[in-house]
Amino acid sequence: DVQLQASGGGLVQAGGSLRLSCAASGFAFDDSVMGWFRQAPGKEREGVSLISDRDGRTFYADSVKGRFTISSDNAKKLVYLQMSSLKPEDTAIYYCGALRGGSSYAGPLLLDYLDYDYWGLGTLVTVSS
Repeated sequence: DVQLQASGGGLVQAGGSLRLSCAASGFAFDDSVMGWFRQAPGKEREGVSLISDRDGRTFYADSVKGRFTISSDNAKKLVYLQMSSLKPEDTAIYYCGALRGGSSYAGPLLLDYLDYDYWGLGTLVTVSS
């Protein structure tokens, strides 16, 4: 069975940091683009960052660029999202998703959540002001 398990969320003050992890299993992890998305109450799910399987290229939404860092450990099938300088507007449920087939492209066209094949339960990040 496909599983994507996100963890690491919590309550943090503005300016603080958190590291999210996503453990994947049941699919070809090293042949998939992995992405982090978030959904705030009343808002649509939005793409935060992705990492391509080909050469580890990364892409970030403008709202998190310079503050968040995505990385992966292919041997352990883990994807991380290091979040720093957190802001109250970063408050959301964070999800990791997998796009089968992989890509050497890492850009905004791959941050559409509708294109992703697998999802796990999210982890809640709350940033207090």
